[in-house]
Amino acid sequence: MSVTDLRPNIDHWSERVDMAAAFRWTERLNMHEGVANHFSLAVNQDGTQFLMNANQMHFSRVTASNLLLLDANDAEVMDLPGAPDPTAWGLHGSIHRHCRHARCVMHVHSIFATVLASLADSNLPPIDQNTATFFNRYVIDEEFGGLAFESEGERCASMLSDPKKKVMIMGNHGVLVIGSSPADAFNRLYYFERAAETYIRALQTGQPLRVLSDEIAEKTAQELDDYPGQADAHLREIKTVLDADGSDYAT
Repeated sequence: MSVTDLRPNIDHWSERVDMAAAFRWTERLNMHEGVANHFSLAVNQDGTQFLMNANQMHFSRVTASNLLLLDANDAEVMDLPGAPDPTAWGLHGSIHRHCRHARCVMHVHSIFATVLASLADSNLPPIDQNTATFFNRYVIDEEFGGLAFESEGERCASMLSDPKKKVMIMGNHGVLVIGSSPADAFNRLYYFERAAETYIRALQTGQPLRVLSDEIAEKTAQELDDYPGQADAHLREIKTVLDADGSDYAT
């Protein structure tokens, strides 16, 4: 029997399992930040109730059952036992409060995305298929104001009003991606880190870049937007590997 069949009587179980798998794989890829960084997933229609990792828990220990269920409109959340990390609440709570289309939100300080965010010009030119994936599909936050408490979270949320812009390159900070599901968001996070690595390594050669035309970059991005089933297959395979390894993520 797969560990994914061991289901406690907890609401939103399949969503919890998918989120826990994403946390575990992010840790395996060393894209985590110890006990910092957070993923969240809206579970009600208007997006204000959401799952998120518990305060100061390492990604390698996240399970389906220990994810928090929070309400972005609950002004007393931070006063309750088991309150989330204050910066996680400030950033993710603000996004789920104001951006209904941002169903799943993943924020990390992964190395190459953060290097990109640290450049004076944090644009990602389309130099290959992965970088072209994000052509005209990201925003750059150039107004880093410190840790993402309430006011900083509200400011970041205000930059995500365009549903087409599903990646925020957070200048001097890291990256944030949104998606329709854990599979969609994680797939985007994974390929953005790959794209950022390709670009940074290309810069390190000191050679001229072979940049795609806007027309071909947009065509490639649209083709990948519509590519059937890739994100779901990616997460499904991740869960299969985790299950085969005996991981307890789905408990």
